[in-house]
Amino acid sequence: MRKLIVVVGLIFSIVVNAQQYTDTPYLQDYAVKYELQETIGGTALWQVESDRNLAIKVLSADGLLNAFGNELSLDLQYRPLTDMNIIAFDNYQDQFVYLTDTSVLSNAWGGTYEVEHGLTTASHFAIGSDFKALVASINALKLIGKEGKVIWETKENELHPISLKYDKRGNRFLMLTANALYEIVPEKPELKKIYSGSNLTAFALSENGIVLGTGNGVITLSGNPLKAGEINQKLPWTEITSITNINEQLWFGSTKGAFKLREDGKYDYYASKRWLVDDVVIDIAKGPENSVLIATKTGLSQINFVSMTLAEKADYFQKIQRLRHIRYGLTVNLELKTPGDLTSGYYHDTDNDGLWTSMYLAGELYRYAVTKDEDAKQNAYEAFEAMERLTAITPMHGFPARSFERDGYEVGLHANGFSEEWYKKHVAENGRIWRLTPDGKWRWKSTTSSDETCGHFYVHALFAELAPDQEWRDRAIHQLKIQMDHIMDNNWYLVDWNGEPTAWGKWNPKYVNSFPINVGDRRLNSTLILSFLQTTYHFTKDEKYKKAALKLIKRYGYDENANRPATTIGYVEGEDLSDRWNHSDDEMYFLTIPGFVNYSFTEEQRKKHFETVKSHWEVERSEKNPLWNYLFALTGSTTIDSEESAWNLREFPMDLIDWKIDNSHRKDLIMIEPNFRSQTYSEVLPGDERVLHKHNGAYKNNGGNARQEYAPYIYLLPYWAGRYAEAISAPVKE
Repeated sequence: MRKLIVVVGLIFSIVVNAQQYTDTPYLQDYAVKYELQETIGGTALWQVESDRNLAIKVLSADGLLNAFGNELSLDLQYRPLTDMNIIAFDNYQDQFVYLTDTSVLSNAWGGTYEVEHGLTTASHFAIGSDFKALVASINALKLIGKEGKVIWETKENELHPISLKYDKRGNRFLMLTANALYEIVPEKPELKKIYSGSNLTAFALSENGIVLGTGNGVITLSGNPLKAGEINQKLPWTEITSITNINEQLWFGSTKGAFKLREDGKYDYYASKRWLVDDVVIDIAKGPENSVLIATKTGLSQINFVSMTLAEKADYFQKIQRLRHIRYGLTVNLELKTPGDLTSGYYHDTDNDGLWTSMYLAGELYRYAVTKDEDAKQNAYEAFEAMERLTAITPMHGFPARSFERDGYEVGLHANGFSEEWYKKHVAENGRIWRLTPDGKWRWKSTTSSDETCGHFYVHALFAELAPDQEWRDRAIHQLKIQMDHIMDNNWYLVDWNGEPTAWGKWNPKYVNSFPINVGDRRLNSTLILSFLQTTYHFTKDEKYKKAALKLIKRYGYDENANRPATTIGYVEGEDLSDRWNHSDDEMYFLTIPGFVNYSFTEEQRKKHFETVKSHWEVERSEKNPLWNYLFALTGSTTIDSEESAWNLREFPMDLIDWKIDNSHRKDLIMIEPNFRSQTYSEVLPGDERVLHKHNGAYKNNGGNARQEYAPYIYLLPYWAGRYAEAISAPVKE
């Protein structure tokens, strides 16, 4: 919060600027997918190529296919080609060249290039310098000049080539079979075996030599004479189907997706429907305009790499947020009746509509503070009115509903803290989680949890700080007051319509201190209620809130609870709430820390609270979560993980559909022992290689069902928090 930065002074401002990430353009990847047209569904795909005209063609068992309008359809452009038996095609001088059962030909260069090869079982070919074509069949090779003259030919028993390529730097052809790699030099042509192996499947040339794919790993041949290194099986998957060198970057296709070798020796992994039509890769080729084409068993994916800043990415997501993720002013995911199909999208409530809305609203407040954009202000005010209605719609003063919907259209029957048997009995029969308004037109969702309360206190405090109009700021302060009063008047509980505390809205000392000190809820709930009280006191100056906080501190040890370092949290035998680290608790904790630290009653208390928050941040650093880093910065930290946060934002996927993701087979990742934090690998995966989550599942690597599109606030809040904390610069165009 801008005002709060002043509290920490000039040193904080200088240090943050020193760590500021400069938002220059980087290459953002995203996929465009082409499904097989229904009339040719099931056809086998063989190759993919593009040319200088930006055309993308796929060769199939049914002939050439054209990639257009997110479909692969029969290519009817050159009518003569539709009557030819095209066996393979290649790219020479950025033009398409075709191998048919009789000839090698092209429609470029005025259609003048065509040579007959005379092989009865031609299967592969490559074009070398000056239009020299090497054509291979099951048992023969033939090198043909530009005018059709046969330069060299040989017959071999059971040749069965797998791949044939021209090595421009070495001025030679290379041919791969299942058990050998051969060299043919055009000036002195002969079939020379340069490597013997087994289970060979693909190859490509690189700066370091020749890279061979096998059914169980990759081998690199280097040196003169060639020597084979040890087989590399530390790959996302080892059953290699294709290898291509694109702009000196090696791309690998496999039966479980595609991956690109990075400079650091690790891999960028492209798998699942986030990236590919399916994961069985057939061929990879250079595409138009800095893209990569990946043909799979049932379609084509074009991985585009475009120059983009984090700010431009935020602009993109802002449009998606407004277009598809606003329901009555609340922020929601888009549910998909048909998996993966955005046109089948519809809205329904969740248990945490208030929390998700608070996080989008906070991002818009940060955006307004940084840019003074009236659009951000309007979005923030609209979301705030929806948040206001969550308390206005319930009959209990200051009790916020989870959500609301018109009567008869409520969908989400689940509510945290109740078993399936419970809500089958009580909800299905008489809708007790959903309560009817007096006018009989609306229902509001009860059983509100501490998650929701965290969102309300976080964003209403932020609203009171940053909203430009005093009348609106006062409305936010009123929300803080009535919600705090409800909790205090009900003996430190959220009390529902039935007079009972909700399952998780409990801050009463009897409940909080019933847990051993190692159970996270004892520490978390103490932190939350102290932060709520400090925040309400800060804005109202009503002494009753300060007195209540001091009573909890002095009589019930809440400050001691809250100030225990995060490292004390652990497993306690017999405690259900301590069997694993709850990452949703992290979300509540970090949304609460600005109020917990910055609204402390004394400087001594602020220092203690800050050190406690720092201990939690230290535990969380491995997640590289930008929101945790930027909220920590807003408590006055002189150290944040700036580059790690920017990395996370860069790697955040452009496609927010909850695609099914599976990383369990990967052999390039270092597994660690099962642990309390549920961390699977030695380091967190990039966001575009794992399951999407709402900041509470960094180590969730597998899952998804394509039944929803996540709301983009999960990017927008950390980005604008980073801008507001001056941890991200304004966009800088190179």
